[in-house]
Amino acid sequence: MTTVLETEEHQALRAAVSALGKRYGHEYLTKVVAEKSHPTELWAEAAKLGYLGVNLPEAHGGGGGGIAELSIVLEELGAAGCPLLMMIVSPAICGTVIARFGTERQKQEWLPALADGTRTMAFGITEPDAGSNSHRITTTARRAEDGPDDTPPADRDWLLTGRKVFISGVDIADATLVVGRTADARTGRLKPCLFIVPRDTPGFGRRQIDMELHGAEKQFELTLDDVRLPADALVGDEDAGLLQLFAGLNPERIMTAAFAIGMGRYALSKAVGYACERTVWREPIGSHQAIAHPLAQAHIDLELARLMMQKAAHLYDSGDDVGAGEAANMAKYAAAEACVKAVDQSVHTLGGNGLTGEFGLASLITASRVARIAPVSREMILNYVSHQTLGLPKSY
Repeated sequence: MTTVLETEEHQALRAAVSALGKRYGHEYLTKVVAEKSHPTELWAEAAKLGYLGVNLPEAHGGGGGGIAELSIVLEELGAAGCPLLMMIVSPAICGTVIARFGTERQKQEWLPALADGTRTMAFGITEPDAGSNSHRITTTARRAEDGPDDTPPADRDWLLTGRKVFISGVDIADATLVVGRTADARTGRLKPCLFIVPRDTPGFGRRQIDMELHGAEKQFELTLDDVRLPADALVGDEDAGLLQLFAGLNPERIMTAAFAIGMGRYALSKAVGYACERTVWREPIGSHQAIAHPLAQAHIDLELARLMMQKAAHLYDSGDDVGAGEAANMAKYAAAEACVKAVDQSVHTLGGNGLTGEFGLASLITASRVARIAPVSREMILNYVSHQTLGLPKSY
């Protein structure tokens, strides 16, 4: 039996998205960032063509595919120089969690709008003092004690209190899927739960974080001061929060890999084009092995990272959450490393031109590091692999 990495439909999707990306390109995204605007035109056209909701259920307006298809979309937009960061957050994390665990009302309210791009959702997990340790999340949810005495506990409102940092796109998102913790009535221990918090909910504040990295999607600190939410703001089962949380984190890692691979491919294509044309002595500089070999190595690393990303997406879409967890972490690690190396080598290939606005590579020096840091650091991935895969003892 022959294993097909990508079907003809996948290849056709790549070609179509690539054509869309090339019509916009890096110049479009640079202009959007300079104007402190948002890539609304590209977002709307990608949605109209069905690309934003390709992973969401057909019954709720999506394409009926999976993370494999959505990662192709993001990678090809990135390779064209115009990736959409909110694709990682809105359809991949939030859309997936709601599709798998949301109530029928939540699915009807959110999924068609996420698929057609008319609404977006942010994802709030990171906290100032928790870092990569999700067990230290201090944002808590408790049931409101006011209201009619005969109201069943399960029908009482929620009160959400806490802080979040480095939350992307809150200013444009219609709601944020916030990770909080509630007390288990049986054990008293805190367990993770997810809540849909509309943007204009009283007590839900935001402050933009001043970043050296200039991107179309802004980063925010959130404050939740007894944010009152209806009982049905809870996504899924109160006792299955950890499963639901990781159902969103695995797609996040796979999509971050796609983001990094696309960026690396864009940088590499610029370097290869330059190396084929730039002549200092008699031959183009690309004929020299000192130029050619590092670019070839960068290409190999990106291709290897893509293979792991495809494996992770396949495992996730087939329902193997445990296998996908390992592969998604490895894919994210490999893609981040490959992206950084590709960007660095591309800038070196262009020399001084690699730092000019004309070629659009200098800004990627900083941007490429994002995949090493977010949504989880490479060191924590190495911890995961050493503990979960190799069975080595924990250091913490």
